[in-house]
Parts: sequence; C-alpha cells; structure tokens
Amino acid sequence: MPFTVPLPRSPLERDRAQWHDHARSFARWYEKGLGWATVAGPPLQLLTGLRFDVLELPADAGDAVLRRTGATGPVALHGERMAFLVAAGSADEVPGLLDWLEWGGIALGLTALGADGRMPAPAPPRWPCATTATAQGAAVWLRPPEPGREVEPTLPALAPFGYGGGAGGSGGGAPDLVRLVDAAATACHRARLLRRNTLRTRTQPLAFS
Repeated sequence: MPFTVPLPRSPLERDRAQWHDHARSFARWYEKGLGWATVAGPPLQLLTGLRFDVLELPADAGDAVLRRTGATGPVALHGERMAFLVAAGSADEVPGLLDWLEWGGIALGLTALGADGRMPAPAPPRWPCATTATAQGAAVWLRPPEPGREVEPTLPALAPFGYGGGAGGSGGGAPDLVRLVDAAATACHRARLLRRNTLRTRTQPLAFS
C-alpha cells in the first residue's frame, strides 16, 4: 500500500485550529478560575448580567477615567471601546443615574450591558498568546480579574443610602457606581468635544494674510 504524506494545512486552517485551542483554554480559565459563564465564538464571549454588568465607553474617555480614578473593578479594552466591570444589576440603574446627574439626553457614547448581554472575552493576562491578541486588535485586560479571588466585592455598585464609603464608595475598594458613572459621563463629553475640535481644526482652511 503506497505511503502518502498528508497535505499541509492552509494558513486559514492553522489559524482556526489555533483559535479553537486558545478558546478552550480561555473558557477553562474563566469558568474554572472565576466561575464566569462563557459563550463559544469566535470570539469567545462572556455573559453579562450574571456575575457582573459592563459600563462601556470610548477608549479615549476610558483612558481619562483610569487616570483620574485610582481603584476600579476589572477593565478591558476591545478596539476603540473600553469596558468597566460593575456589579450585576447596575446596567438597569445607569439610565436613571445619568438623568439624576443631568447627563440625560446627551449623546455620550456610554452604554451599559446587563442581562443577556455579551462582551468579547479578553485573553487571560500573562498568557503567551496575550501579546498576539493585542497586536491583532482582540480584547485584552487592562486591569484583569484575579482567579481564586472573589471579584464581586471589588465591583462598583450603588452604595446604601447615607453610606459614605470613603474613597472606595462601595466599601470594596472600588468607587461606588454613582461616582464611576459621573466620571465616565464627564470623560465621554470632554473626549467628544476634543474630537470635534480636532476634526474642525484639521478641516479648516489655512488663512494667509
């Protein structure tokens, strides 16, 4: 019987096989290490509304929030959007908070994902493929969760009425939800004005005297 050498897999087939290997490893990391539900992709996704909700905003605004807010829950970056993990149920509170903070009706680019929502699962930190994922524009952790530790107590949530909470607000070392939403809305508004002014400057014709 003649011996035949199988044809090498195409680059696309190799990429698919590599993705499936990474996806299985990622899913185990999230499900076993953190107890978070995942949904097969590509890309692998995390379900929101169960253990956490997500406050999502433009990356330039999110960067400003990170610089001004020392403690937050886990934060991820995906393309030009940044995701701040907040306590489960918080997404339902965001529209009312924006109205109360007098941001209602203003286009901010600020959204909240709650029950039945999904976010791309970032590559686990310090994994060999994390650098490749960053270069390819996949989701990555900026402030990652820590397997084996309860993440929920660190997530921004509404503080009980009359509870000061100090710098942490929610008592878990993270700001309370009101402070985070206000900081995010302010950063979104400033970033939007800056982008508009930059675009206007670039398109404005030069004046010569």
